[in-house]
Amino acid sequence: MILYRFFLMIDAFLMSLPRSWRKKLFLALADAAHLFALKRNRVIRQNLTFAFDQTLNSQERQEIERYCYRNLALNLLQTMENRRNSPEQIASMVTFNNRECVDTLLAEGKGIIFVSAHFGNWELAGAAISSLITPIASIYRGFKRSEFDPYLHEARSRHRMELAEKNGALKHIAKTLKKNGSTLIMIDQASNAKYGVKVDFFNHPTYHFSTAAHLASKFHTPIIGVYITTEDDNHYTITFENPIVLENSDDASILEATTQQVRTLEKLIQEHPKLWFWCHKRWKGEYKDIYTG
Repeated sequence: MILYRFFLMIDAFLMSLPRSWRKKLFLALADAAHLFALKRNRVIRQNLTFAFDQTLNSQERQEIERYCYRNLALNLLQTMENRRNSPEQIASMVTFNNRECVDTLLAEGKGIIFVSAHFGNWELAGAAISSLITPIASIYRGFKRSEFDPYLHEARSRHRMELAEKNGALKHIAKTLKKNGSTLIMIDQASNAKYGVKVDFFNHPTYHFSTAAHLASKFHTPIIGVYITTEDDNHYTITFENPIVLENSDDASILEATTQQVRTLEKLIQEHPKLWFWCHKRWKGEYKDIYTG
């Protein structure tokens, strides 16, 4: 608890500063982390080579590598700010694209399975959807030091998000969908044959979580991909993809729905490569050899 109280003191000090100062400080810390995180830098480079082969030049690779740390820093800062932000402050930072497809479904009384990724300012995206459009239930993984969990809860529940810890979260999500509520599921983490299906991802057969497709078929709930992009790290665009509707629950339908999600994510990463979370070992299950050395 002493460490957590010390963190709260730092949090209070940082939040007393002008936002421009906070942002500069976090970006400076991110640049420092980039200089010293040699093992993580290697993972980023291994992922980029595996995904893009030699189609990126050295300058593009360096920019992506550096921005990985900056984006993590901005998401941490966003979490801290979300504990105090009002819906009006959130609204001033975002523009919604293709929101009408979401509003139509909600007006019909339907819930939605939003799928997204650790891409761009995902903390802002979740807060914006839940605060400004519809409350969402989301899965989270608790901190190794559990005394920090209430901090994350406060930052997200302030904006009408309901959190379910990863272990046993599907029961909570199922209850939400049964009541025609909405949920947000991140689909870009490493999966396996038990929880996913294989779909080509950057030309490599890769397991992807099929959870969203299974839930959609069981509860007759549409899936909508949602992703956040930015050009200046100040104003953000949240884009909703057109709904994916499952008519059947057979293996072919589950595979097709999951494939559509993966294709959308891959296209987005190709268009905005620096915004994705390249510093995790996405292909460790199928191609662990790429992370040797």
